[in-house]
Amino acid sequence: MNQLRAKRMPKTRKILHLDLDAFFCAVEEQFNPDLRGKPIAVGGQPGERGVVASASYPARQYGVRSAMPMAQALRLCPELIIVSQTRGAYSERSRQVMAILRDTAPDVEPLSIDEAFLDVTILPSPIGEIARDLQARINKELDLPCSLGGATNKLVAKTANTVGKARQAKGKPPNAITIVAAGEESQFMAALPIRALWGVGPKTAEDLAALGLTRVGELAHWSEAALKRRLGKLGSELWQRAQGIDHRPVLPTGEAKSISKEVTFPRDVDDRSQLELTLRRLSDGVGRQARKAGLAGATVKLKLRWTDFTTLTRQITLDNPTDLDDEIYSKATALFESHWPDGRAVRLVGVGLSGFGLPNRQLGLWDLDRQVDDLQSVLDNLRDRYGETTIRRASDLNFQFSDDNRP
Repeated sequence: MNQLRAKRMPKTRKILHLDLDAFFCAVEEQFNPDLRGKPIAVGGQPGERGVVASASYPARQYGVRSAMPMAQALRLCPELIIVSQTRGAYSERSRQVMAILRDTAPDVEPLSIDEAFLDVTILPSPIGEIARDLQARINKELDLPCSLGGATNKLVAKTANTVGKARQAKGKPPNAITIVAAGEESQFMAALPIRALWGVGPKTAEDLAALGLTRVGELAHWSEAALKRRLGKLGSELWQRAQGIDHRPVLPTGEAKSISKEVTFPRDVDDRSQLELTLRRLSDGVGRQARKAGLAGATVKLKLRWTDFTTLTRQITLDNPTDLDDEIYSKATALFESHWPDGRAVRLVGVGLSGFGLPNRQLGLWDLDRQVDDLQSVLDNLRDRYGETTIRRASDLNFQFSDDNRP
């Protein structure tokens, strides 16, 4: 399918990257217009070790950022207004945005709840006009600010959006549109700092700086062979990106690479039973999400964060992919037993599933595996209809998650 599409694809593509500006905050401002223009942060309370899920642009002027501990955000901005997440509202608004995108373009690749690529090559209008019409529609119909970048490929479109948003006046949503014309990709990329190039992290930036390369244009002037000798395969990839080259198609049905759930405790936990019960709930949540997505994974990952914020991650690979809660929990607890020093306090615990493939069920004489699948399906349907706590395990009856920490 993709090969046929590539053969029919015109030489010059028109790709848009859309990003909803401070999405969670924008939705909360719809519920409470008095919040508009004020420094707000959506997330958990500082006394419960909450973190910032989204910061408004006035809050960002104080240095408040996503994933920052809420206590730190308050120190930076004492006037910060903390807003608890409105469950379900963000997903609903995201679905409405994606519906508009799919009404505009034949190929839409969602990247997250507030970000997507669109291939609008087939549309006759200039890419800038398409971007303006799309932005105006989202602004008007959904009252949401959004920024767009446009180019002949995904790499340059996303980079253009990032650069365009940064150039706007501070303290308010950028609602920007930045288009890089066909043939100007390498010129646009050349002026950017090396860290703006996708795939360049702090360590790679240090390695490139040691070679005298601090701008993308400087890297682009090296030969691909020389960079490959220095950095291996990454060197070749970075050279192509520095030229503004990216042949990746927009994939309408982007597949998830992993499924994970984690919880940060209001207070550090060193009790084995509570940690194991948390693993049970997280494993159930991961399994349920995998089944809803029609996925099964062969790799189970455990994540533990200690009180000093250092994080341990370990994983184990199964013989066959699974989507069953018990199998995920069994491997997660095995990893836990192997790597948790008895009695060490834990700040955060998480369970993940990746390496997706088809589940391999070996049905026995009594079809026990089929019975497990049927029971799992019934439980999923009940929880979908009546809520997460409708059906609970006996071992879970004396254990409560707070609303902010429920997986």
